[in-house]
Amino acid sequence: MSSNTLRRASVVAALCLFGSVSAALSQERAAPVPPRKPATADPGFQEIMAKMKAEKPELAKKHAALLAARYDLADRPAKDAKMSRGKAVQAGPRAKLPQGVTWDRLAAMKPADVRTQKLFPTGFLPLPHPHHSEGGMLFPTFHIDEIKKQEGRDLTRFDLDFDLPDHLLPEFPPPIFLTTHPELGDVSQGKLVTIENFYELFEDILNPKQLEGLRLLVTPFPQQQFNQTDDRRSERPSRGVVCFDCHVNGHTNAATHLVGDIRPQEFRHRIETPSLRGVNIQRLFGSQRALKSVEDFTEFEQRAAYFDGDPITAAKKGVNPLDRGSQVHFMAEFQALLDFPPAPKLNVFGKLDPDQATEGELRGQELFFGKAQCAVCHPAPYYTDNTMHNLKTERFYEPQNVSGHVGVGDGPIKTFPLRGIKDSPPYLHDGRLLTLEDTVEFFNLVLGIKLTASEKADLTAFMKAL
Repeated sequence: MSSNTLRRASVVAALCLFGSVSAALSQERAAPVPPRKPATADPGFQEIMAKMKAEKPELAKKHAALLAARYDLADRPAKDAKMSRGKAVQAGPRAKLPQGVTWDRLAAMKPADVRTQKLFPTGFLPLPHPHHSEGGMLFPTFHIDEIKKQEGRDLTRFDLDFDLPDHLLPEFPPPIFLTTHPELGDVSQGKLVTIENFYELFEDILNPKQLEGLRLLVTPFPQQQFNQTDDRRSERPSRGVVCFDCHVNGHTNAATHLVGDIRPQEFRHRIETPSLRGVNIQRLFGSQRALKSVEDFTEFEQRAAYFDGDPITAAKKGVNPLDRGSQVHFMAEFQALLDFPPAPKLNVFGKLDPDQATEGELRGQELFFGKAQCAVCHPAPYYTDNTMHNLKTERFYEPQNVSGHVGVGDGPIKTFPLRGIKDSPPYLHDGRLLTLEDTVEFFNLVLGIKLTASEKADLTAFMKAL
């Protein structure tokens, strides 16, 4: 066969093949296209927001009723104590007792009897998040307003508001005391430290590394509820939150959240923001996490706590992985400068100076280190043993579901320093104890120490002097 003949045969074969392919493609194009899933099948951001806004009043009403049933929320300031910048400390136990029961009668009972008769005050039970099944960071209104004023950054959630009244919270903004400059007193100059003013406030008293650490502590980064995706709880896309949105001026504004390392959701504990004052003398960090260094705590917060312990969601929303050798180290170095507020009645050993203390405070100190057993966990001079303790509160009540939270006990809790404790209400890891008097009644019952009314008053007076 000639070469021309072969070429003609090849061309014919190619044409036949092309025709077959074209026919097949024509049939495929002619086949009906399955209908696309409508875009409205999954609820979009606007629909979710509208639904949650509509549900918000009823959720708030239900949670307010729970708080009112548990606590006396009245503004009743103490006459003998103020916080470091002058805000009144609230007086009296606020947890409500069961009808017909007194504190003395309750403290005389055995835990099993309190449990069987259901007499454990509901104000001593674990405190649920305002919407426990939803959870997430919640900030007091006074903080939201000041951040909006300074930065134009809005920390308002369209679905929830903070729950506790302002008079039961720490003063705002709290003062900042530095271990490196005790002679300066409050270096915040009465201002909330933000990205807008940190440099002018601190450029002359911090070294460049510490100043960079502070900058990172007031720089917004995306968080689970505040970010730029359509899975957020702010009406507009958000730059995020800063470390000092909860740990205001290195202290606390009592902002709340849910612990990230417990599942299922209903077993997660509410977290009340702890103060960062005295970080330099502490060896455990996080209310119940037992992180071993402030560097671990700093890195953990942005990698995990910001996103409820969900690394997949974090990647989507814009997690900020801090560099351990520089950024984390710089942030930790600044935090280690945060000091406790002055306590002029204490000597160098952290005990009362008899020449300055009242008789009631001195009696309270004797109780603290004696009958009340407080110093077993809170030894002087900083009033922490830097470890954790399990109070086994489940001895006093049956497991129960309250507003979507299942209370089955608290587990190990970090021993918080008691220096400057009057500046840090509410108390315990979830903020269930609203006043120092509540705290005394709680431990009097849980530890079975049977204090008299006058002894409780003296013990409270001593703690106000710390």
